[in-house]
Amino acid sequence: MAKITAAQVKQLRDKTSVGMMDAKKALVASDGDEQKALDYLREKGIAKAQKKSDRVAAAGLTRIAVDGDTAAIVEVNAETDFVAGNDDFIQLVELIANKIVQEKPADVEAALQLKTDKGTVNDTIINTTQITGEKITLRRFQIFNKSENEHFGAYLHNGGLIGALVLIDGADDETAKHVAMHTAAAHPEYLDRNSVPQDRLEHEKEVLKKEALNEGKPENIVEKMVEGRLNKFLSGISLADQDFVMDSDQTVSQYVASKGGKLKDYARYEVGEGIEKQETNFADEVKEQMK
Repeated sequence: MAKITAAQVKQLRDKTSVGMMDAKKALVASDGDEQKALDYLREKGIAKAQKKSDRVAAAGLTRIAVDGDTAAIVEVNAETDFVAGNDDFIQLVELIANKIVQEKPADVEAALQLKTDKGTVNDTIINTTQITGEKITLRRFQIFNKSENEHFGAYLHNGGLIGALVLIDGADDETAKHVAMHTAAAHPEYLDRNSVPQDRLEHEKEVLKKEALNEGKPENIVEKMVEGRLNKFLSGISLADQDFVMDSDQTVSQYVASKGGKLKDYARYEVGEGIEKQETNFADEVKEQMK
């Protein structure tokens, strides 16, 4: 049997808001596997699935650059919010975004070798690191290309802590911008329900079925319940099927269609999502440095 740590219990509690003993019991029953513990809690009806991204613990900024028929969204990370708000860091992020949209590198490694007045993008990052005293990294980027009848929508929330870039076929720039704003707020995981991997659907069906059976529902109506709940699940993670934040009487795809357009692609970056950052006690850190 796996040893269950207090940190595991706390992490599960933070994601589900269940009691400490329920969280520990779920982890014990799942042999320490957090995903299985989440399913266990849902199946027992103790906790409903909560749409939370992984702990956001790294600082930095997202930026979007547009150059003619090309647009790029990038994320550059620093260690603290203080440096992320530094003018040198902000200028670095903007330089990287502009270089990427202009030269369209294939991946991060190629982007780091793009030429700048400091040598390369990587040299410029090192130079800014020397100025700020913090490690700085180009984490990721995505490039979109559009045709004459397509439109980009770009939106940065909270100074660039969240960035959303949308591509739509038809309609206009304003429609695309509104969809980008929705994307930043609603955090879709997929463009539409057809984009959801089959194994994700099968897993969700199984969990929903167990959840319904554990609620004491008759087996002859469980399948219909699962179908209804699965549709609700898909409408939560699919951009096309989400209720449009500016008009909840229609979905995002219906809004775009009403403007004569169709969703084609999107990207949403939230600074630090999925990155675990070591938590330190400032007082203890100072004491350690004084030894």
